[in-house]
Order: sequence, then structure tokens, then C-alpha cells
Amino acid sequence: MKSFQIIGLFLLFCTGCSTASNPGGQTSQPVPSWVQDAVFYQIFPERFRNGDPTNDPVRESLENPEYVPESWAVSSWTDEWYARAAWEEEKSDDFYSSIFDRRFGGDLQGVIDKLDYLNELGVNAIYFNPLFHARSLHKYDGSSFHHIDPYFGPDPSGDMALTEGETEDPASWVWTSADRLFIDLLAQAKDRGIRVVIDGVWNHTGRGFFAFADLAENQQKSRFTDWYIVNEFDDPVTAENEFAYDAWWGFESLPEFANSADGTTLADGPREYIFAATRRWMDPDNDGDPSDGIDGWRLDVAEDVPVGFWIEWNDHVRQINSEAYTVAEMWMKAAEKVTESGFSATMNYHAFAMPVKGFLIDGLLPASEFARIMEERRTEFSESQRTATLNLIDSHDTPRLASMVTNRVQEYEQPGRFDYDTGRTSSRSHVDYRVEKPGGDDRAIQRLVALFQLTYPGAPMIYYGTEAGMWGGDDPDDRMPMIWDDLQYDAQTRGPFTGLQHESIVDFDDMLHTWYKSAISLRKNHEALRSDEIEIIAVSDEQKTVVFSRSTSEDHLIVAINRSGAASSLTLEQLPHVPGREILLQTGPAPTFSDDGGMERMVLAPYSGVVFGGN
Repeated sequence: MKSFQIIGLFLLFCTGCSTASNPGGQTSQPVPSWVQDAVFYQIFPERFRNGDPTNDPVRESLENPEYVPESWAVSSWTDEWYARAAWEEEKSDDFYSSIFDRRFGGDLQGVIDKLDYLNELGVNAIYFNPLFHARSLHKYDGSSFHHIDPYFGPDPSGDMALTEGETEDPASWVWTSADRLFIDLLAQAKDRGIRVVIDGVWNHTGRGFFAFADLAENQQKSRFTDWYIVNEFDDPVTAENEFAYDAWWGFESLPEFANSADGTTLADGPREYIFAATRRWMDPDNDGDPSDGIDGWRLDVAEDVPVGFWIEWNDHVRQINSEAYTVAEMWMKAAEKVTESGFSATMNYHAFAMPVKGFLIDGLLPASEFARIMEERRTEFSESQRTATLNLIDSHDTPRLASMVTNRVQEYEQPGRFDYDTGRTSSRSHVDYRVEKPGGDDRAIQRLVALFQLTYPGAPMIYYGTEAGMWGGDDPDDRMPMIWDDLQYDAQTRGPFTGLQHESIVDFDDMLHTWYKSAISLRKNHEALRSDEIEIIAVSDEQKTVVFSRSTSEDHLIVAINRSGAASSLTLEQLPHVPGREILLQTGPAPTFSDDGGMERMVLAPYSGVVFGGN
């Protein structure tokens, strides 16, 4: 076999909380010290756990109930995903036409009930998809930013009655039962050492948002005319409704907030409202002590909001809590924008998830190119930012990791993106997309990806259920109800269009869960894995192998990854820091050692990875 290409990349080690000023010097960009030690877990609330069936959504709460049969009912948590209820068949022959009207009843009580599960898994930070009142299942069409969705709390009808008469003035805002349950969830999470970050959508609202609803009804007479971008008001003389406005990506259900006259920030109305809502959740009792509030924000479609607003808003956030984490949704090159806008970090699609898919999932990106791209993109960020980037693989906006692996591609449509969010992502775009349960090599590659994710610099984030074996294509199939070990699920016998050749058993994957738990524990127990220092020791394009070290003065680990479907080997001379060959974690069969003409070699099994430890 060919020898490895040796690469030495000695990088700096960052600890604690530091700041990096933007080029204009307008604000600081602090990175909270706690993020360096964080392992995030993303929760899509409606699909995580139904802890309180008495608060389940009703037909009238849907986005467009008038188009949904009166026979509509909350879907069973354990039903076969691609099976269709009677009301769905009554609405449409198309699976993907009715699925967005499904509701499963996930709520805050369900999250509270499973905080111990998260704690035992090793998670110490939660990122919630939107929790605020909204009609959709995803909640990115907010009806309010100062109230938790009533169907996530114990008394939906009571909460909605309680909020009648509220205005944009914070003095008129009450605390609903759902709001208070969320505050209780925060307290219980903090008791377990779990921090909470929530989604903020400051670019657009839903049509049910109080300001837009008033605007739609009262047109020019509304006091909210300056909150949105109205292109034409309705002419009451005509039968047609001419009311037209700017909406995010043209989706009329998501009207956009207006910017200021000079375009540098949001208009005064929505800006002041967002600032007030931000303070409400960061310091609920408004006593100047943020310990009872959330620990940060994930900001949706951040690039669609003026930079000037983000500078002001991030400064506002840090005035409330200097240790708050703000992470922007940016899909492409993000380092300069993160610094300029005052964010702590970005969801690390461009510098992490995309090249990981290229090398570890699809196996198309050469190992040497993978190492080069990862280093190039990683070092675009400051030292402190590198320990805070949110290193995700899958999310609510992508296929699940397991299905990415099952549907790994042979050739890219757009090489620079590694077909991460393009190409073959679901049955909606490709009818032959494989929807069956992954197994064998697919699971081996999944563990390999997770090994890299949990041993690489930055804050790893696991999408709910990935650790339990869940699979599925892009939206909506990536949003199936969480698989729990105390529930019995129907087998999957069909896809969205046809039956499957072999049924897929749907159950909690104990072995995979145990492996994730071990990998998270390894990260938490080794400071080197939470540092910024990484050195690439060896790569082989032929063998699809990457070896790197993670070190501090007192902690030294070696991570070796073989993405090839064949065994790979390297001499121990190339791994001088494997004292005692102590294996701390492995994804599959343990490596073997052999003597090759007096030269000792280590052989890695196909699709396997291993972590060695020592001082």
C-alpha cells in the first residue's frame, strides 16, 4: 500500500470567553465560555413528546382549517409514517398534500418529562425550533413573539382568552399558562446543567401575527402600516382584494417586516417590539438577573435582516446577559458576516456539514482535499469563534443523517455544495429516494460521521432522534415523531408512493444510542476535544483515511478514520502518539496490529474509526 501523506498543522488553543471586534469597531462579538463545553440537542417541539394529551391541537388551530375535512383528528404518535388517515385521503390523493396538516401533540410537558433522558445522554444544551404562538407545525409563521404557543401549554383556550386585548405595549402583556410552563422548563433544565437556546424569527411573521392581522383588516387605517412593506392596499369598491405586500421568498403566509427608511435596520415598530420580546425571555422577572431566562438565540434567515439591526440587537442581548449565545442561520461562507453583525457563531453548514457530507457520507471528496477545505474554512473564524460554531450534520432543514448515508450520491450536481441541500434530498424531489430503514454499512458510516462530529473543534449539535436511529428525507420526512423506547410503533411497509420490498421495523436503537452516549461522554471527559487545537497527522486519498490529533498540555488523543469500504493500514511510525495503544472509543471492530517486515502496522476495518488516548 502507498504511504500516507504527512501534514503538520499546528493550531492555537483557545480557552475561556474572548471578544473579537468587527471591522467598524461598532460592537464586540463575545463568545460565551460555556459554549466550548456544550453538546447541543435540537428539539422540534411538535414532534418530540406528547406529555399532555389534554392540550392537543384542534382543527381550528391549523393554518387553513377551511381546507381540511371536518373528520380531521390528531395523528397517532406510533402510526406508520406513510400510512394515511381517512381525513387525509378525503382531502387529497397526494401524500405530500395533506401531511402538513398533521399534528401529533408534542408539547413542553413532553420535553420536561424527557429532560432526564437528555441529561443521561450527556446533552447540556437544547436548541428549540420556534416555540412562539403560530398556526403551522414548524412555528416559523409567528402570531406572537411574546407568548409560547398555547398548544404547548396546559390550557390553550384559557391562554387565548387571557391574551385578548393585548397590544404591542409590553405593559399590556400577561403571562399565560404556556409561558409559565416554559419558565418552569428552564428552571428544571438548569437544575440538570442544561442550557436553553430558542429560535428567533425577526425577518417575518405569520398572517396571524397581531400587527399583520390588524393591517389586513383595517388597511390604510391600521396603526401598523409602517411595520410591513405594503405594495397595494385593497380597494373596497372592487370585488377583488388587491392587498399586496412583500413576503419572505414570495410565500404570502410569511409577510416580511419593513426596514427603516435608510435600510440599515428594521422599522421602529417591529424593532422596538422585538427588543421587548427579547428582554422578556432573557430576564422573565425583569429584575436585572438573567439566570431565570434563556441562554441564547438561534436567528432564522439572518442574512435577510439588515446588519445594522443585528449590531443593535446583539448589543441589546449582551446588555441583558453578557454570557448569551447568538448563533445565526447562514448556509454559505459566514465568518465575516458573523463578526460584522456581532453574533457569537453560525450554524456551521459551509465550514463543517457540507465538506463532511462530501468525504464521510458520500465518499467523493478526496481525503487530502477534505483536510484542506476543513482547515481553510475553519481558520476563517477567529480562535474564540472556532470553539463556538454550531457543528451540525442534519436538522429540520435537511434529510436525516441516516438517510443522507442511505442515499449517498455518485456524482454531484453542484460540487461546491456537495449536494448537501440540493439534488437527492427526499421523495418529493426524487420518487426513487430510498425511504427504508438504514442498516449495515449505512449505520457504520453514521457512527463514523458522529465520531468526527464529536471529536472536531466546535460545538456539536444532534438533531432529535438521530441518536435513536431515526431516518427520513428532507422536510417533511425529517420531522417524524420521536422514537421512544417505551412506545410500540407500526412497521413501515410503504413509501409515499408505493409499497416497500421489505418492511422496516421502527424501534428505538439501543446500540446506536449507547454508542452516542459513549461518544458524548468521551468529549466531556477530555478537555482536548473541547479545545481549538487540531493537527492533521496523515491522510490517504487512496485509502480514504484521515488521522488527526487533539491535544492540550495534559491531554492527548489521536483520531483515525477509515471511510473506505476496504481495510486501511498505516505504520505506527506515523502515529507516534499512541501510547499503550489505549482505545478510548471505536465505531466498529477494533483495529488490529501486525508486523510487516519489521515495520509494525495498524489496520482499520472498513468504515471504521477509533480514538486513542494518552499523555
